[in-house]
Amino acid sequence: MKVAEAFSLKSGQTLRNRIAKAAMTEGLAGRDGLPNQDHVRLYRRWAAGGLGLSITGNVQIDRAHLERPGNVIVDGPLTIDAKAAWARWAEAARADGTRAIVQISHAGRQTQKAVNPSPKAPSAVPLALPGGQFGMPVPLLESEITVLIARFAHAAVVSREAGFDGVQVHAAHGYLISQFLSPLANRRTDAWGGSLENRARFLVEAVKAVRAAAGADFLLSVKLNSADFQKGGFAFDDCIAVAGWLKNLGVDLLEISGGTYEQPRMMDMEGLEARDEPAQASTRAREAYFVDLAKALMTGQTPPLLVTGGFRTLRSMENAAQNGIAMVGVGRPLCAAPECVAELLEGHSDELPRPEDSLAIGPGWLGPRSPIKLVRTMNGFAAQSWYYQQLRHIASGRDAVSGLNPFNAFLAENRENKARS
Repeated sequence: MKVAEAFSLKSGQTLRNRIAKAAMTEGLAGRDGLPNQDHVRLYRRWAAGGLGLSITGNVQIDRAHLERPGNVIVDGPLTIDAKAAWARWAEAARADGTRAIVQISHAGRQTQKAVNPSPKAPSAVPLALPGGQFGMPVPLLESEITVLIARFAHAAVVSREAGFDGVQVHAAHGYLISQFLSPLANRRTDAWGGSLENRARFLVEAVKAVRAAAGADFLLSVKLNSADFQKGGFAFDDCIAVAGWLKNLGVDLLEISGGTYEQPRMMDMEGLEARDEPAQASTRAREAYFVDLAKALMTGQTPPLLVTGGFRTLRSMENAAQNGIAMVGVGRPLCAAPECVAELLEGHSDELPRPEDSLAIGPGWLGPRSPIKLVRTMNGFAAQSWYYQQLRHIASGRDAVSGLNPFNAFLAENRENKARS
Protein backbone atom coordinates (compact mmCIF):
# COMPACT_ATOMS: atom_id res chain seq x y z
CA MET A 1 0.00 0.00 0.00
CA LYS A 2 1.31 3.46 -0.95
CA VAL A 3 0.27 6.87 0.36
CA ALA A 4 -0.21 7.99 -3.25
CA GLU A 5 -2.99 5.40 -3.70
CA ALA A 6 -6.65 6.40 -3.56
CA PHE A 7 -8.70 5.49 -0.50
CA SER A 8 -12.46 4.76 -0.48
CA LEU A 9 -14.55 5.46 2.61
CA LYS A 10 -17.60 3.77 4.07
CA SER A 11 -19.73 6.78 3.08
CA GLY A 12 -18.87 6.08 -0.58
CA GLN A 13 -16.45 8.95 -1.10
CA THR A 14 -12.97 8.37 -2.51
CA LEU A 15 -9.87 10.35 -1.55
CA ARG A 16 -7.27 10.70 -4.29
CA ASN A 17 -4.41 9.85 -1.93
CA ARG A 18 -3.77 9.04 1.73
CA ILE A 19 -2.29 12.33 2.91
CA ALA A 20 -4.51 14.74 4.82
CA LYS A 21 -4.02 18.31 5.94
CA ALA A 22 -4.61 18.11 9.69
CA ALA A 23 -6.77 20.75 11.35
CA MET A 24 -4.87 23.89 12.29
CA THR A 25 -6.67 26.78 13.92
CA GLU A 26 -6.50 29.77 11.57
CA GLY A 27 -7.79 32.73 13.62
CA LEU A 28 -8.71 34.55 10.41
CA ALA A 29 -12.40 35.29 10.92
CA GLY A 30 -13.70 38.69 11.93
CA ARG A 31 -16.06 39.34 14.80
CA ASP A 32 -18.93 38.00 12.69
CA GLY A 33 -17.34 34.54 12.81
CA LEU A 34 -17.67 34.02 9.07
CA PRO A 35 -15.13 32.60 6.63
CA ASN A 36 -13.70 35.32 4.42
CA GLN A 37 -11.31 35.89 1.53
CA ASP A 38 -8.36 35.02 3.73
CA HIS A 39 -9.84 31.54 4.21
CA VAL A 40 -10.52 31.27 0.49
CA ARG A 41 -6.94 32.15 -0.48
CA LEU A 42 -5.39 29.93 2.19
CA TYR A 43 -7.46 26.83 1.46
CA ARG A 44 -7.24 27.22 -2.32
CA ARG A 45 -3.46 27.28 -1.95
CA TRP A 46 -3.53 24.08 0.13
CA ALA A 47 -5.96 22.39 -2.26
CA ALA A 48 -3.55 23.04 -5.12
CA GLY A 49 -0.83 21.29 -3.14
CA GLY A 50 -1.84 17.70 -3.86
CA LEU A 51 -3.72 16.77 -0.67
CA GLY A 52 -6.17 13.90 -0.59
CA LEU A 53 -8.13 15.44 2.29
CA SER A 54 -8.18 18.89 3.88
CA ILE A 55 -9.57 19.36 7.40
CA THR A 56 -10.41 22.91 8.42
CA GLY A 57 -9.40 24.51 11.68
CA ASN A 58 -11.96 24.05 14.42
CA VAL A 59 -15.29 25.74 13.74
CA GLN A 60 -17.08 26.60 16.95
CA ILE A 61 -20.73 25.73 17.55
CA ASP A 62 -21.13 28.37 20.29
CA ARG A 63 -19.76 31.91 20.02
CA ALA A 64 -19.61 32.12 23.81
CA HIS A 65 -17.04 29.30 23.82
CA LEU A 66 -14.33 30.14 21.31
CA GLU A 67 -10.99 28.35 21.27
CA ARG A 68 -9.35 31.65 20.23
CA PRO A 69 -10.26 34.99 18.65
CA GLY A 70 -10.87 34.64 14.93
CA ASN A 71 -12.60 31.24 15.03
CA VAL A 72 -15.25 30.56 12.40
CA ILE A 73 -18.59 30.16 14.20
CA VAL A 74 -21.84 28.43 13.25
CA ASP A 75 -24.33 28.48 16.10
CA GLY A 76 -27.58 29.46 14.43
CA PRO A 77 -29.34 30.04 11.11
CA LEU A 78 -27.21 31.58 8.37
CA THR A 79 -28.15 34.63 6.34
CA ILE A 80 -27.97 34.52 2.55
CA ASP A 81 -24.64 36.38 2.67
CA ALA A 82 -23.27 33.99 5.29
CA LYS A 83 -24.25 30.98 3.20
CA ALA A 84 -22.45 32.52 0.23
CA ALA A 85 -19.32 33.04 2.34
CA TRP A 86 -19.38 29.40 3.43
CA ALA A 87 -19.89 28.26 -0.18
CA ARG A 88 -16.85 30.24 -1.34
CA TRP A 89 -14.77 28.63 1.40
CA ALA A 90 -15.93 25.13 0.47
CA GLU A 91 -15.28 25.69 -3.23
CA ALA A 92 -11.73 26.84 -2.52
CA ALA A 93 -10.98 23.99 -0.11
CA ARG A 94 -12.24 21.41 -2.64
CA ALA A 95 -10.36 22.80 -5.64
CA ASP A 96 -8.14 20.57 -7.80
CA GLY A 97 -9.72 17.32 -6.61
CA THR A 98 -9.13 17.73 -2.87
CA ARG A 99 -11.85 16.51 -0.51
CA ALA A 100 -12.52 18.90 2.37
CA ILE A 101 -14.25 18.49 5.72
CA VAL A 102 -15.08 20.91 8.55
CA GLN A 103 -13.84 20.28 12.07
CA ILE A 104 -16.67 21.16 14.49
CA SER A 105 -15.94 21.88 18.12
CA HIS A 106 -16.88 23.49 21.44
CA ALA A 107 -14.09 24.72 23.72
CA GLY A 108 -15.88 24.11 27.03
CA ARG A 109 -13.69 25.02 30.01
CA GLN A 110 -10.78 25.73 27.65
CA THR A 111 -12.49 28.97 26.66
CA GLN A 112 -10.30 31.90 27.65
CA LYS A 113 -11.63 34.15 30.39
CA ALA A 114 -11.52 37.12 28.01
CA VAL A 115 -14.13 35.32 25.87
CA ASN A 116 -16.22 33.88 28.71
CA PRO A 117 -15.32 34.12 32.43
CA SER A 118 -17.82 31.36 33.30
CA PRO A 119 -17.61 28.76 30.53
CA LYS A 120 -19.90 25.74 30.45
CA ALA A 121 -18.37 22.30 31.04
CA PRO A 122 -19.36 18.86 32.33
CA SER A 123 -18.46 19.81 35.91
CA ALA A 124 -17.11 22.73 37.94
CA VAL A 125 -13.51 21.59 37.60
CA PRO A 126 -11.18 24.43 36.56
CA LEU A 127 -8.10 24.00 34.41
CA ALA A 128 -5.00 23.36 36.49
CA LEU A 129 -3.00 26.07 34.77
CA PRO A 130 -1.28 29.17 36.16
CA GLY A 131 -1.92 32.66 34.90
CA GLY A 132 -5.66 33.05 35.47
CA GLN A 133 -6.52 32.89 31.76
CA PHE A 134 -9.43 30.49 32.28
CA GLY A 135 -12.45 30.97 34.52
CA MET A 136 -14.32 28.61 36.82
CA PRO A 137 -16.58 26.42 34.65
CA VAL A 138 -20.29 26.05 35.23
CA PRO A 139 -21.78 22.53 34.92
CA LEU A 140 -24.06 22.05 31.93
CA LEU A 141 -27.69 21.24 32.55
CA GLU A 142 -28.97 18.16 30.75
CA SER A 143 -31.25 20.38 28.65
CA GLU A 144 -28.19 22.40 27.58
CA ILE A 145 -26.34 19.22 26.59
CA THR A 146 -29.24 18.30 24.32
CA VAL A 147 -29.07 21.74 22.68
CA LEU A 148 -25.33 21.40 22.06
CA ILE A 149 -25.75 17.98 20.45
CA ALA A 150 -28.30 19.55 18.10
CA ARG A 151 -25.81 22.31 17.32
CA PHE A 152 -23.21 19.76 16.21
CA ALA A 153 -25.82 18.36 13.84
CA HIS A 154 -26.71 21.86 12.62
CA ALA A 155 -23.04 22.60 11.90
CA ALA A 156 -22.87 19.44 9.81
CA VAL A 157 -25.93 20.49 7.80
CA VAL A 158 -24.44 23.95 7.21
CA SER A 159 -21.20 22.33 6.05
CA ARG A 160 -23.01 20.02 3.66
CA GLU A 161 -25.16 22.77 2.19
CA ALA A 162 -22.05 24.89 1.65
CA GLY A 163 -20.48 22.11 -0.43
CA PHE A 164 -18.05 20.49 2.00
CA ASP A 165 -17.60 16.71 1.82
CA GLY A 166 -17.99 16.03 5.53
CA VAL A 167 -17.22 17.03 9.10
CA GLN A 168 -14.88 15.97 11.87
CA VAL A 169 -16.31 15.96 15.40
CA HIS A 170 -13.54 17.22 17.69
CA ALA A 171 -13.41 14.97 20.76
CA ALA A 172 -9.73 15.48 21.62
CA HIS A 173 -7.28 18.00 23.11
CA GLY A 174 -9.36 18.78 26.19
CA TYR A 175 -12.23 20.55 24.42
CA LEU A 176 -15.80 19.95 25.55
CA ILE A 177 -16.40 16.39 24.31
CA SER A 178 -12.93 15.42 25.50
CA GLN A 179 -13.85 16.91 28.89
CA PHE A 180 -16.91 14.67 29.05
CA LEU A 181 -14.72 11.65 28.29
CA SER A 182 -12.24 12.43 31.07
CA PRO A 183 -13.00 11.27 34.63
CA LEU A 184 -10.83 14.16 35.85
CA ALA A 185 -12.96 16.84 34.19
CA ASN A 186 -16.28 14.98 34.32
CA ARG A 187 -17.48 14.48 37.91
CA ARG A 188 -21.15 14.10 37.00
CA THR A 189 -23.34 11.50 38.68
CA ASP A 190 -26.15 11.52 36.08
CA ALA A 191 -26.39 9.69 32.74
CA TRP A 192 -23.54 11.83 31.33
CA GLY A 193 -20.88 10.89 33.88
CA GLY A 194 -19.39 8.03 35.86
CA SER A 195 -18.86 4.95 33.70
CA LEU A 196 -17.04 5.22 30.37
CA GLU A 197 -20.31 4.47 28.58
CA ASN A 198 -21.91 7.47 30.29
CA ARG A 199 -18.89 9.73 29.76
CA ALA A 200 -18.90 8.82 26.06
CA ARG A 201 -22.62 9.48 25.72
CA PHE A 202 -22.13 13.07 24.52
CA LEU A 203 -19.79 11.91 21.74
CA VAL A 204 -21.99 8.98 20.75
CA GLU A 205 -25.14 11.12 20.63
CA ALA A 206 -23.36 13.88 18.69
CA VAL A 207 -22.13 11.34 16.11
CA LYS A 208 -25.63 9.88 15.78
CA ALA A 209 -27.15 13.34 15.39
CA VAL A 210 -24.62 14.39 12.75
CA ARG A 211 -25.17 11.21 10.74
CA ALA A 212 -28.96 11.51 10.93
CA ALA A 213 -28.93 15.18 9.90
CA ALA A 214 -26.26 15.11 7.19
CA GLY A 215 -26.86 11.69 5.61
CA ALA A 216 -25.07 8.38 5.14
CA ASP A 217 -23.08 9.64 2.14
CA PHE A 218 -21.53 12.50 4.13
CA LEU A 219 -17.97 11.89 5.36
CA LEU A 220 -18.03 11.62 9.16
CA SER A 221 -14.77 11.71 11.09
CA VAL A 222 -13.97 11.91 14.79
CA LYS A 223 -10.79 13.22 16.41
CA LEU A 224 -10.12 11.31 19.62
CA ASN A 225 -7.38 11.33 22.23
CA SER A 226 -5.41 8.13 22.50
CA ALA A 227 -4.99 9.28 26.10
CA ASP A 228 -4.99 12.49 28.13
CA PHE A 229 -1.53 11.64 29.52
CA GLN A 230 -2.79 12.57 32.99
CA LYS A 231 -3.05 10.16 35.90
CA GLY A 232 -6.70 9.23 36.33
CA GLY A 233 -7.71 10.75 32.99
CA PHE A 234 -8.95 9.28 29.73
CA ALA A 235 -6.66 6.30 29.14
CA PHE A 236 -5.62 4.19 26.16
CA ASP A 237 -7.93 1.31 27.17
CA ASP A 238 -10.78 3.84 27.13
CA CYS A 239 -9.73 4.89 23.64
CA ILE A 240 -9.85 1.29 22.41
CA ALA A 241 -13.39 0.86 23.76
CA VAL A 242 -14.65 4.17 22.32
CA ALA A 243 -13.04 3.39 18.95
CA GLY A 244 -15.08 0.18 18.81
CA TRP A 245 -18.30 2.07 19.50
CA LEU A 246 -17.45 4.60 16.78
CA LYS A 247 -16.86 1.80 14.30
CA ASN A 248 -20.31 0.39 15.10
CA LEU A 249 -21.76 3.86 14.46
CA GLY A 250 -20.30 3.88 10.94
CA VAL A 251 -17.65 6.57 11.45
CA ASP A 252 -15.58 6.88 8.25
CA LEU A 253 -12.29 8.01 9.70
CA LEU A 254 -10.89 8.17 13.24
CA GLU A 255 -8.05 10.60 13.84
CA ILE A 256 -5.91 9.71 16.84
CA SER A 257 -4.28 12.45 18.87
CA GLY A 258 -3.82 13.12 22.57
CA GLY A 259 -3.24 15.52 25.44
CA THR A 260 -5.01 18.63 26.72
CA TYR A 261 -4.04 22.20 27.56
CA GLU A 262 -2.89 20.86 30.94
CA GLN A 263 -0.77 18.14 29.34
CA PRO A 264 -0.08 19.03 25.68
CA ARG A 265 1.73 15.80 24.84
CA MET A 266 0.86 15.74 21.15
CA MET A 267 1.94 19.36 20.84
CA ASP A 268 5.32 18.28 22.15
CA MET A 269 5.38 15.48 19.58
CA GLU A 270 4.66 18.08 16.91
CA GLY A 271 7.66 20.17 17.87
CA LEU A 272 6.27 23.01 19.98
CA GLU A 273 8.92 22.73 22.67
CA ALA A 274 12.66 23.03 22.37
CA ARG A 275 14.51 19.72 22.28
CA ASP A 276 18.05 18.77 23.09
CA GLU A 277 18.20 15.70 20.83
CA PRO A 278 19.35 16.01 17.20
CA ALA A 279 16.57 16.87 14.74
CA GLN A 280 16.87 13.64 12.80
CA ALA A 281 16.57 11.50 15.94
CA SER A 282 13.63 13.62 17.15
CA THR A 283 11.81 13.14 13.87
CA ARG A 284 12.33 9.38 13.90
CA ALA A 285 11.03 9.18 17.48
CA ARG A 286 7.84 11.10 16.65
CA GLU A 287 7.14 9.07 13.52
CA ALA A 288 7.69 5.74 15.28
CA TYR A 289 5.53 6.78 18.22
CA PHE A 290 2.42 7.24 16.14
CA VAL A 291 2.88 4.07 14.12
CA ASP A 292 3.24 2.03 17.31
CA LEU A 293 0.23 3.77 18.82
CA ALA A 294 -1.99 2.98 15.84
CA LYS A 295 -0.82 -0.62 15.67
CA ALA A 296 -1.79 -1.08 19.32
CA LEU A 297 -5.20 0.47 18.70
CA MET A 298 -5.82 -1.83 15.76
CA THR A 299 -5.72 -4.83 18.09
CA GLY A 300 -9.36 -3.93 18.75
CA GLN A 301 -12.17 -2.74 16.49
CA THR A 302 -11.68 0.70 15.02
CA PRO A 303 -12.73 2.82 12.05
CA PRO A 304 -9.97 3.46 9.50
CA LEU A 305 -7.26 5.46 11.24
CA LEU A 306 -5.90 8.89 10.40
CA VAL A 307 -2.69 9.47 12.34
CA THR A 308 -1.21 12.96 12.62
CA GLY A 309 1.92 14.18 14.30
CA GLY A 310 5.55 14.41 13.35
CA PHE A 311 5.51 12.67 9.95
CA ARG A 312 8.19 14.30 7.84
CA THR A 313 9.59 11.64 5.50
CA LEU A 314 8.01 9.70 2.66
CA ARG A 315 9.58 6.55 4.07
CA SER A 316 7.80 6.94 7.41
CA MET A 317 4.48 7.62 5.68
CA GLU A 318 4.84 4.51 3.52
CA ASN A 319 5.74 2.51 6.63
CA ALA A 320 2.58 3.77 8.34
CA ALA A 321 0.47 2.73 5.34
CA GLN A 322 2.10 -0.70 5.27
CA ASN A 323 1.18 -1.11 8.94
CA GLY A 324 -2.51 -0.55 8.25
CA ILE A 325 -2.87 3.18 8.87
CA ALA A 326 -5.40 4.47 6.36
CA MET A 327 -4.37 8.14 6.27
CA VAL A 328 -1.36 10.19 7.36
CA GLY A 329 -1.96 13.72 8.58
CA VAL A 330 0.40 16.65 7.95
CA GLY A 331 0.13 20.03 9.63
CA ARG A 332 2.97 22.39 10.31
CA PRO A 333 5.04 21.73 7.18
CA LEU A 334 2.11 23.18 5.22
CA CYS A 335 2.57 26.48 7.05
CA ALA A 336 6.08 26.77 5.65
CA ALA A 337 5.45 25.29 2.19
CA PRO A 338 1.81 24.82 1.09
CA GLU A 339 2.85 22.74 -1.95
CA CYS A 340 5.17 20.36 -0.10
CA VAL A 341 2.83 17.33 -0.31
CA ALA A 342 2.64 17.58 -4.11
CA GLU A 343 6.43 17.81 -4.29
CA LEU A 344 6.67 14.69 -2.15
CA LEU A 345 4.16 12.69 -4.19
CA GLU A 346 5.64 13.81 -7.52
CA GLY A 347 9.10 12.61 -6.51
CA HIS A 348 10.73 16.03 -6.26
CA SER A 349 11.45 15.48 -2.58
CA ASP A 350 11.41 12.62 -0.07
CA GLU A 351 11.07 14.80 3.01
CA LEU A 352 8.74 17.56 4.18
CA PRO A 353 9.99 20.83 5.69
CA ARG A 354 10.74 20.70 9.41
CA PRO A 355 10.25 24.26 10.64
CA GLU A 356 10.00 23.07 14.25
CA ASP A 357 13.71 22.27 14.34
CA SER A 358 14.70 25.95 14.20
CA LEU A 359 12.03 27.59 16.37
CA ALA A 360 13.60 27.36 19.83
CA ILE A 361 14.71 30.92 20.60
CA GLY A 362 16.50 30.32 23.88
CA PRO A 363 16.33 32.10 27.24
CA GLY A 364 18.16 35.28 26.24
CA TRP A 365 15.13 37.40 25.45
CA LEU A 366 13.54 36.48 28.80
CA GLY A 367 16.69 37.22 30.77
CA PRO A 368 19.63 35.00 31.76
CA ARG A 369 18.04 33.86 35.03
CA SER A 370 14.64 32.88 33.62
CA PRO A 371 13.34 29.55 34.96
CA ILE A 372 13.62 26.76 32.38
CA LYS A 373 9.86 26.03 32.69
CA LEU A 374 9.08 29.64 31.76
CA VAL A 375 11.51 29.48 28.84
CA ARG A 376 9.88 26.32 27.52
CA THR A 377 6.38 27.75 27.98
CA MET A 378 7.23 30.96 26.15
CA ASN A 379 9.02 28.96 23.47
CA GLY A 380 5.77 27.08 22.96
CA PHE A 381 3.74 30.28 22.60
CA ALA A 382 6.34 31.82 20.30
CA ALA A 383 6.44 28.72 18.11
CA GLN A 384 2.65 28.64 17.87
CA SER A 385 2.67 32.32 16.92
CA TRP A 386 5.25 31.63 14.22
CA TYR A 387 2.87 29.14 12.56
CA TYR A 388 -0.12 31.44 12.95
CA GLN A 389 1.76 34.32 11.36
CA GLN A 390 2.84 32.16 8.44
CA LEU A 391 -0.80 31.18 7.87
CA ARG A 392 -1.72 34.86 7.81
CA HIS A 393 0.97 35.55 5.20
CA ILE A 394 -0.26 32.73 2.95
CA ALA A 395 -3.90 33.77 3.47
CA SER A 396 -3.06 37.28 2.31
CA GLY A 397 -1.75 35.92 -0.98
CA ARG A 398 1.95 35.93 -0.12
CA ASP A 399 4.44 33.15 0.60
CA ALA A 400 5.59 32.07 4.03
CA VAL A 401 8.32 34.34 5.40
CA SER A 402 11.79 32.84 5.51
CA GLY A 403 13.67 33.75 8.66
CA LEU A 404 10.64 34.99 10.61
CA ASN A 405 11.73 35.53 14.22
CA PRO A 406 9.50 33.61 16.68
CA PHE A 407 9.58 36.41 19.26
CA ASN A 408 8.47 38.98 16.68
CA ALA A 409 5.77 36.54 15.56
CA PHE A 410 4.60 36.23 19.18
CA LEU A 411 4.22 40.01 19.49
CA ALA A 412 2.48 40.30 16.13
CA GLU A 413 0.05 37.50 16.96
CA ASN A 414 -0.89 39.17 20.24
CA ARG A 415 -1.72 42.34 18.32
CA GLU A 416 -3.82 40.37 15.82
CA ASN A 417 -5.76 38.60 18.57
CA LYS A 418 -6.53 41.86 20.38
CA ALA A 419 -7.80 43.37 17.15
CA ARG A 420 -10.18 40.42 16.62
CA SER A 421 -11.41 40.17 20.23
